[in-house]
Amino acid sequence: MDTATAGSGLRERLGRGLFARVAGPSGPENRARIHDTPGPRWFSPDRPVRRVHGDASIFIGGLRALLLQSLHPLAMAAVAGHSGFRGDPWGRLQRTSTFLAVTTFGTAEHAQEAVEHVRAVHEGVRGFAPSGEPYHAADPHLLCWVHVAEVDSFLRAHQRYGRRPLDGAGCDGYIHDMATVARALGVPDPPHDRAELAARIAAYRPELRATREALDAARFILLRPPLPWPARPPYAVLAANAVSTLPPWARKPLRLPRVPGVEEVCVRPAGRALTGTIRWAMSPPSIRTRA
Repeated sequence: MDTATAGSGLRERLGRGLFARVAGPSGPENRARIHDTPGPRWFSPDRPVRRVHGDASIFIGGLRALLLQSLHPLAMAAVAGHSGFRGDPWGRLQRTSTFLAVTTFGTAEHAQEAVEHVRAVHEGVRGFAPSGEPYHAADPHLLCWVHVAEVDSFLRAHQRYGRRPLDGAGCDGYIHDMATVARALGVPDPPHDRAELAARIAAYRPELRATREALDAARFILLRPPLPWPARPPYAVLAANAVSTLPPWARKPLRLPRVPGVEEVCVRPAGRALTGTIRWAMSPPSIRTRA
């Protein structure tokens, strides 16, 4: 077996393993449905949202989004009470990744169906936080927080670890693209550019705090992932890089201190190397050509 054949086999095995984790048992069928069904899409192939969501940096962005979103007590209460992130974390990841893929790359019809399904789920997610405050997942205010935390996280991870970071207009274009999905989900006035996104996040800051549920979620995400031991070192690299992209005002309440020098010298280079490996593994020629 020559080196090229061995390398191709390794990439195929790694790619299959990663894809199975992220997409679940229905991943191959969903991928074929998303990419091969003819029809108009919400986003054309040249739109920034396709570049961001098609890059391996989204793994880091997704972890960062979970940490940042947990700082809103009512959003965290809804997650703790209804999402099953502890009992079925991979199922939750697979549902989220499928939703992102369908709305980004799928037909407009399939994207709308996915949105309507999520909205129906949100309608039934309601209850009371430990503080006694009521929450409802369909509340536009909570939906907007989840949205801006996700957009900010995906974009920042892509700008640091993506293969082709966006220019300024591209960053604004990504936020504008994501506003389409947010409005469909029930956010009446999502931000459309970097200035609006920063202002919206700043407006939420007085509401944010690290509850016991948020701290427990951070420990679960960062220290106790449901992974076999061989997979934990690369996951730790992703997690460390997700933490490194959080602003100080988010890290402090979650008790995630910054170690000066270590992040710049060790964490970020390791993150770039690992996302490069994931990108290589999950982009066999047939998929890369089609995407």
